[in-house]
Amino acid sequence: MNKMDKALWELSEMDELAAQDSPIHRLSPTAKLLTTIAYILLVVSFNKYDLSGLIVMLLYPVLLFQISGIPVHVCFYKLRIVLPLVMAVGLFNPFFDRAALLTLGTLRISGGVISMLTLMLKGVLCLMVSFLLMATTPIDSLCASLRRLHVPGMLVTLLLLTY
Repeated sequence: MNKMDKALWELSEMDELAAQDSPIHRLSPTAKLLTTIAYILLVVSFNKYDLSGLIVMLLYPVLLFQISGIPVHVCFYKLRIVLPLVMAVGLFNPFFDRAALLTLGTLRISGGVISMLTLMLKGVLCLMVSFLLMATTPIDSLCASLRRLHVPGMLVTLLLLTY
């Protein structure tokens, strides 16, 4: 299978996911879009050392995966190219922030390690909910919601053409 066929096959898989029937799929596309934006803004607003707060935020996508019936492994497979880039964002934090923030017995954990894990988790959470939005909402419904929210038509058309 060449690259073009594989890309078309993956797009048709996303359309099949969006065509399923679940309580999440039946929600209004505008409500899902606004909730996703609010969740992303909330996740991004966490402090760089607040790893425990972000772990609690993991409940939302996990519940959505369960209710929608979409397997989590499909999400990570579809995001296999983007995830390493997101994970690489915080790799240098342990080298710049070496002050010990936490001590577990003789193990000292620096603030850089905590902030690296926090950045990685923020990226993964944002990608997961974005994937869930795309996997539970047909692209035409999503674009119609964007237009109802007064997003410029040029941007909506570009999104539709890119898809």
